[in-house]
Amino acid sequence: MMPLRSRLSLGVVLVSLALSPMAYAQEGKLGSSVEGLLQAAREQNPEIASMRFDADAAAERVVPAGALPDPKFRTELRDITRMGAQNPTLLPGRVGSTRYLLMQDLPWMGKRGLKREVAQSQAEAARSRAAGTWIELAGKIKTTYAELYYLDQNERLSREILDLMARLEKVAQVRYAGGLAAQQDVIRAQVEQSTMRNELIALDAERRQLQARLNALVGRPTSESLAAPEQIRALPPLEQVSFAALEVRARMNNPLLRTEESQIRAAEKSRELAYKNRYPDFNVGISPIQYRGSVKEWELMVEVNIPLQQDARRAQERESEAMLAAARSRQEVVTNQVLADLYANVAGFESARRSLALTTDSLLPQSELTFRSALAGYQTGKVDFATLLDAQRQIRQTKLNQIKAGVDAQKRLASIESIVGEEQ
Repeated sequence: MMPLRSRLSLGVVLVSLALSPMAYAQEGKLGSSVEGLLQAAREQNPEIASMRFDADAAAERVVPAGALPDPKFRTELRDITRMGAQNPTLLPGRVGSTRYLLMQDLPWMGKRGLKREVAQSQAEAARSRAAGTWIELAGKIKTTYAELYYLDQNERLSREILDLMARLEKVAQVRYAGGLAAQQDVIRAQVEQSTMRNELIALDAERRQLQARLNALVGRPTSESLAAPEQIRALPPLEQVSFAALEVRARMNNPLLRTEESQIRAAEKSRELAYKNRYPDFNVGISPIQYRGSVKEWELMVEVNIPLQQDARRAQERESEAMLAAARSRQEVVTNQVLADLYANVAGFESARRSLALTTDSLLPQSELTFRSALAGYQTGKVDFATLLDAQRQIRQTKLNQIKAGVDAQKRLASIESIVGEEQ
């Protein structure tokens, strides 16, 4: 049988293990890294595919928007009875004359270019919306992956504590058999183990829920299995995540802001087009006239629409001005919200990063020292079992706080990347 002191030392070593990723046989399986999940989502998520198709469709509207209308062809059969000398006929060579008319609508100069520019701006807005959808989805995947990592580490730590409590129960049994401790110590150790097993059941249920959510984000069936997360991304230093630098990048790259900028350009061109409608459009045509078997006359035709409905056009102009003003106001609202979210997440990242450093450098070593002291005191009979349990709970909570601070920093980083529109 292992000596009592050796068994206690082994328990201390188990508690003081540094947090590290678990090893899994399915190393290359989807779910072990956030990069693999992002790649799978880019290829499989139906919402991303839908947004890409929408952007492609918007891009294809640019050419038709600036194209000329299709020409028109008209045929007129004149005097189909030859002034009553014959029965009616539809043969061009037997009627009095046949007029062929080829017509083409010509918008006023600049209108086609403005329509094309409106369509281009709308296509850019569609591309920005597609990019924003992807960035939002990527942020959700990163956040869910970080939460899943927290559960995995929490479960690992809980199993370590459960193993330690089993060893402490044996210690309490030995002391109780020797008359050095009360039976209550053994019972409390057993109760603590039952509590830990109940927590493991809850953690397993929460894990399955997160895996189902992650599968849905990737675009896989919710029942598909995922590998346990092996590690989280390295955090950038605090000086790299400064609000001043990120604000400039957010104004340049944020998909929502880019979308609003494209909408403003589209509204500006639509306003110019509304003012261009004050000028008339044309319709030109050429018409050969056939008599019997030959063409003997040619006609040219010019048609102009007269813009007399000024009330309607002024209403359209006012509408375009209002739409432009609305687009500019929306951009201001979105800019203020984006920068407010960026500031909040930068502050949250700084707080989580400092909390992680404080827990790792100070609180965790102090908790481990307190546990070792309580363990030694219980072994010599200087402290009771309740004190030892409190020390054990304190070190577990400190390690959970360490994991939580790291995961909170990861979630804040994912939100910052979504706002800035690029990786940090």
